[in-house]
Amino acid sequence: MALGGGTFTTQNKKLPGAYINFASAANAESSLSDRGYAAMAFTLDWGCDNEIFTVTNEQFKKDSVKLFGYEYGHPKMKGLRELFLNLKTLYAYKLNSSGGKASNDFAVAKYSGVRGNDLKIVIRKNIDDETKFDVLTYLDATQVDVQSVATAQELIPNDYVTFKSDAVLAETAATLLSGGTNGTEVTAAEHQAFLDKAESYSFNAIGIVSEDEAINKLYSEYAKRMREERGVKFQAVTWHNAADHEGSVNVKNETKDSDLGKAGLCYWVCGLIASCEVNKSNTNKVYNGELTIISDFTQAELETCIDSGEFVLHQVGANLRVLLDINSLVTTDDNKGEVFKDNQTIRVIDVIANDVASLFNERYLGVVPNDKSGQVSLWTDIVKIFNDLMTIRAIEDFTADDITVEQGDTKRSVVITSACNVVNAMAQLYMTTTIQ
Repeated sequence: MALGGGTFTTQNKKLPGAYINFASAANAESSLSDRGYAAMAFTLDWGCDNEIFTVTNEQFKKDSVKLFGYEYGHPKMKGLRELFLNLKTLYAYKLNSSGGKASNDFAVAKYSGVRGNDLKIVIRKNIDDETKFDVLTYLDATQVDVQSVATAQELIPNDYVTFKSDAVLAETAATLLSGGTNGTEVTAAEHQAFLDKAESYSFNAIGIVSEDEAINKLYSEYAKRMREERGVKFQAVTWHNAADHEGSVNVKNETKDSDLGKAGLCYWVCGLIASCEVNKSNTNKVYNGELTIISDFTQAELETCIDSGEFVLHQVGANLRVLLDINSLVTTDDNKGEVFKDNQTIRVIDVIANDVASLFNERYLGVVPNDKSGQVSLWTDIVKIFNDLMTIRAIEDFTADDITVEQGDTKRSVVITSACNVVNAMAQLYMTTTIQ
């Protein structure tokens, strides 16, 4: 059963779980969770069908052919290279899983997609044992597997094909697989299927590279719902999408790369947002990717970008840099003040929410009695989380008195109040020099 979570107005929740609110201050054994995890869906020529698969930075560099059908340096891997410039781990999903699998008389491609048409099977007599055949699998001109068997029933699946057990083995120079297709055009239904599956994963950012207004809104609304109704804290990275919410980062720049489209920068930004540490900022970060990015903004236009909650790269000398590490929040109130526009603030409150919820759900829920001793134990563990944040200079001026843990309206509930002062990286310098 899924645990309850999200925000609360009154103490009336039915599901067990952690319900956590954040609000701006009025204007008149735990450890900090790791970052660097993102979820993203793609239209691919090759890859796991109908399920999310995990790819680490190291695996992408080493096994990109096996995972995505192309070597790391191939032009079709450009978007993923942008993503992994900063990312540690990707939860990937293939949107076009309805395509056909390539096949021939001996094998069927492991995955659907046109890349399967570049596979071929070569069969030759084994030079040491004339009763056996060497069955070789090639992708383009590269041998990716070889097995020595007497019959097709002995062949085991490899990373690229599943063999037909009823095939009759005979020497052949090269038999291409054919019939692999990428399927029909991807619609919102495929994106929604990915988002539904993503609910079972924990990540720091979810991204989409799309120029479709409705698709971008689908992702930002998903992030908003998960943050506010389920208590799952991450940010969505979308393009030209004025979501007006701290859970969405609205990428401004267009790219000139026809293979990735105008929204191609979302690859790089998604990796950046997911991987930025809780005590760091992306403000003034240098772009280090391969894309050709439109960045010729005037000072007035850049100011408008900030007012509009747009994440924008601008030209500084020979480099492109992040102007300001902000999200799409524009409308503020007593609960969400100006500080909520800053992504560094969101990273801090997200790690607090995620770590306190994880602490409670794993150590206390259904285990620790809700008496004074149990409440003191919970208070001690939460204070440690805040002290750890102060140690790494993510928050400042925190004291243990800023946390209280008390019994709630029922015997089963506890109420926690907390306060913290988020540290932001320097962004402006104002200097007055008096000349004598």
